[in-house]
Amino acid sequence: MDDARGTEEEARHKGSHDGTGGTGGSTVPPAFTAAVEALRAARLRPQIEVEATRAPQRLAPHAYALEAAVVDGDEDLADGRLVLLHDPAGHDAWQGTFRLVTLVRAELEPEMAADPLLPDVCWSWLTGALQARGLTYGEPSGTVTRASSHYFGGLSARPSASQIEIRASWTPREGLGGVPDTAAHLASWCDLLAQVAGLPPAAPGDASVVTLPQRRGPQSR
Repeated sequence: MDDARGTEEEARHKGSHDGTGGTGGSTVPPAFTAAVEALRAARLRPQIEVEATRAPQRLAPHAYALEAAVVDGDEDLADGRLVLLHDPAGHDAWQGTFRLVTLVRAELEPEMAADPLLPDVCWSWLTGALQARGLTYGEPSGTVTRASSHYFGGLSARPSASQIEIRASWTPREGLGGVPDTAAHLASWCDLLAQVAGLPPAAPGDASVVTLPQRRGPQSR
């Protein structure tokens, strides 16, 4: 799967309000249902607000999407989207039946934005977050982009701003019943969001008991 094209498709094609979408029939595979329920029951850091959002319709027969923001008071330090894709027939590019696709964005301090090693460091944050939770995965791919904005004329009073953007996808290895540990992958993704936002690592047991709103079960279109 081409990550740049995939995340662009994700932005263009929207599904239902409960975070699900797809192009398959009305029957939802039990493995996908279990994977989605694990996402909804995940325990997350209190600084990260996560909710279901519209899912892409054309990337896979079944999909579920989440969006998140790292919040400090009234300030959003980072935000992102995580999409779980499922194709029961398998996908050659994925080397599996599930795929996770993500987009993470955050504002940067000028000193950090100027670091030539920043893209490599950000990619290592992603892989390190997965490895820190003992997760196995395959076929990782993605891009790290940094951009700077400078303001002129009527906007010259605004300070220059820099942003980092991580687009990536990987195949979570499937466990019992062909279901990957999606709750752990979500937790590792939240670790990445927190690190990009500049939060300190979570202490053991430092998780809120907040879970995703319980809504109607996953569906496909």
